[in-house]
Amino acid sequence: MWLKQLSVFSFKNYAEATLYFVPEVNAFTGTNGAGKTNLLDAIHYISLCKSFLNPVDSQHIRQGGDWFMVQGDFDKDGQSEIVACSLKRNQKKQFKRNKKAYTRLADHIGLFPLVMVSPNDSAIVADGSEERRRFIDNVISQTDLGYLDGLIAYNHCLTQRNSLLKQAVKNGSLDKGLLDVLSMQLVELGVPIFEKRQAFMAEFIPEFNKHYQFLTETAERVSLVYESQLLGGLFADLLEQQLERDRLLERTTVGIHKDDLLFSIHGDMSLKKFGSQGQQKSFLIALKLAQYSFLHRQKGFKPLLLLDDIFDKLDDKRTRKLMQMVSADDFGQIFLTDTDSGRINRIFEEIGRKVRVFEINDGTVQQLETA
Repeated sequence: MWLKQLSVFSFKNYAEATLYFVPEVNAFTGTNGAGKTNLLDAIHYISLCKSFLNPVDSQHIRQGGDWFMVQGDFDKDGQSEIVACSLKRNQKKQFKRNKKAYTRLADHIGLFPLVMVSPNDSAIVADGSEERRRFIDNVISQTDLGYLDGLIAYNHCLTQRNSLLKQAVKNGSLDKGLLDVLSMQLVELGVPIFEKRQAFMAEFIPEFNKHYQFLTETAERVSLVYESQLLGGLFADLLEQQLERDRLLERTTVGIHKDDLLFSIHGDMSLKKFGSQGQQKSFLIALKLAQYSFLHRQKGFKPLLLLDDIFDKLDDKRTRKLMQMVSADDFGQIFLTDTDSGRINRIFEEIGRKVRVFEINDGTVQQLETA
């Protein structure tokens, strides 16, 4: 699978632009703020139905405009697949595949898998457990539509149970019968998600270790551990044991919504506290490349790989190792951004891989060359 053509209309800082890509490496170069990352975001939109930068769709309409449209022409198994996303201000987003509108956007997830590596990934290390769960869920959802449906249902049930606990404080009594029903539903929905996360991590962690060791030439010891309360007991038993605490805190304190990933370096030292910026970025890149390997294996074809500002905070050695890795046959079409077109040409000339360079200047696009 690869993206042949991308067209954007009234999208962010672009009035209109159409780009034709090569199946290998496509690079967007230009100064900061020129619109390089906006093109990656457009590709993200047509692949995953949303922006990776901003969840508010209307804020991607070009200033002064009333609508935007992003359209991509994919080659999938030799067949052309046209995907289009459009939005008019104050209206619902429309998503079409080969001119046929989706009734559920979730049905599109996973058809055109994508892995995005960006500076925003730092939140996976720096922020709370919600970011790390979102990472897990994003990967599994691209391979298992039932997982996404189950997760939505679990979160809905969790909201209902939490509301009941809050009402109990206000009313001075708890409807134990309704609580038992919601607890049972939470278990029925949560256990399959836990089992899928557990199975995913068992396959994912060795891939992560392989990619990290390649990037760093095994110079550093790191660890990635899946942490879940359900590893310590049956979900139903945990809910019963924590009932009084849940009533006191007015929320459900055990369940898969508390799952986390533990990142460590040099044994048991926290990556967040003790890892350098370069070490943290290498860790995050290894996470994303392991995601790529997992999706490739599960889907049976190569996802798109998007690399935004990838050379920032990586030394020359790690940069070369990364480009060597993604230029191997295990990886397919790549899109990347950089401020220096000369560096792009030099790197890919050294490793002998084709690259098409687009120079971006304040929402305008000029194709420079294919080396």
